[in-house]
Amino acid sequence: MHKNAVLAGPSDHAIALMGVSKTYGPVTALRPTDLSLVKGEFLTLLGPSGSGKTTLLNMIAGATVPTTGRILLEGRDITYTPPRERGIGMVFQNYALMPHMSVFDNVAYPLRVRRESAKTIREKVTEALERVGLRGFENRKPRQLSGGQQQRVGIARCIVYSPAIIMMDEPLGALDKNLREQMQGEIKRLHKDLGTTVIYVTHDQEEALNMSDRISLMRMGGIAQLGTPDELYFRPRSRFVAEFIGESNLISGRINGAGRMMIAGGQSIAVPGDEPCEGSELLVLVRPEKIRICGIDQPADDGNNVLSGKVASSSFCGGMTRVTVETENGLKISAKMMSNRADSRPEPGERLRLCWSAVDMVVVDPER
Repeated sequence: MHKNAVLAGPSDHAIALMGVSKTYGPVTALRPTDLSLVKGEFLTLLGPSGSGKTTLLNMIAGATVPTTGRILLEGRDITYTPPRERGIGMVFQNYALMPHMSVFDNVAYPLRVRRESAKTIREKVTEALERVGLRGFENRKPRQLSGGQQQRVGIARCIVYSPAIIMMDEPLGALDKNLREQMQGEIKRLHKDLGTTVIYVTHDQEEALNMSDRISLMRMGGIAQLGTPDELYFRPRSRFVAEFIGESNLISGRINGAGRMMIAGGQSIAVPGDEPCEGSELLVLVRPEKIRICGIDQPADDGNNVLSGKVASSSFCGGMTRVTVETENGLKISAKMMSNRADSRPEPGERLRLCWSAVDMVVVDPER
């Protein structure tokens, strides 16, 4: 999808949710929600268990009827349309393949339900298997395939009838880390090739950041923040978003004038943006990778915020090393740096200075 596609007009909406909610007696699974996708967009529903993402997905698919609101598919009201008539494809975490059928027959099943001709079925199944890299596997049974191959069969079965929207519910949750990363790349390639609108559900933030055009981060039955991966990572609006997406250092304090904030221990740091009102309390975020580590006697370079303390912990994570420094007043700040050999990495108890620029910080809402 082009970067400016999310700015397109309503006529380009693949799907639009208008005031959609779901309650089960006294329990609210989803608060009234507005959400729209443009054609060809890859939107990820991200959030912890119970946040409402699966409820939202099920209402779009037609498995759940909303308590209030309307759902429009390319301008057509499908709020009460049966699932089979919506033209929406689903890919599940457990693959949902029929074990007694061959790969070909599994992929062909949606076409046979739609009473396509034998010639059309053969051509479309062959094309779908070609797209997912399974040409030549037509006669195998699911038990003869690896987990990744089975998931590709599930994707082929979904794309074979060219649905208007493809929805994927934790499709890579059962795969190991290396295979997950490989499948992420394949799904991104397919999305680019097909140009189909995708709604993707996951609880894995790295997966969401890697794959999405936009992310809808869900919390307590509502949307906490909707935006591009960059916006949620670098410009989170609330404490919840800042803590859920990536690693974060959150620092609280009170403005003392001149654009500086007093923090624990009587130290002050420069804050970003326009000068807030003196005396106001702020919560600011700085990502660990934005913090530089300086030796205690080294200059702070161009960083206009400097805190010193002792190394509380140092964690080697392969290409990156995470160092947590505790100041004399008990404030803990983590920094991430490119890894060096063990004999040159900071050790617990070593004194260091942490330096960063105010422009790399963002003010967040402490209550949301």
